[in-house]
Amino acid sequence: MSNVKYSKEHEWIKVEGDIATIGITQHATEMLGDIVFAELPEKGSSVTKDGTAGVVESTKAASDVYTPVSGEITDINQSIVDDPSKINQDPEGDAWFFKLKLKDKSEMDSLMNKEEYDKFAKEASA
Repeated sequence: MSNVKYSKEHEWIKVEGDIATIGITQHATEMLGDIVFAELPEKGSSVTKDGTAGVVESTKAASDVYTPVSGEITDINQSIVDDPSKINQDPEGDAWFFKLKLKDKSEMDSLMNKEEYDKFAKEASA
């Protein structure tokens, strides 16, 4: 079983211990097109489940990045701020957005697994 979960706002989250790594999905990058700007939360800031934690802008649109769980930001991926095109190249890998210390692991229960997300994304695009 994968420890990666997905939100209806097209974020993915991978948990290791009590640290969660969060980014946007491949589906999100396909909808947005070429990403030209990324803004991330500040280290040490607190975020709440479903709250805004950043912004991505593409040649098509600007979109908020939400956090699927609550916690404190422990790290940000400066490389995607410096070169936002990396998000299109590897959105569910090296182009993660931020890491946070989980406040409440039970918040993960409301998120989708890969199969559920793929079905949701396909239906949302139809």
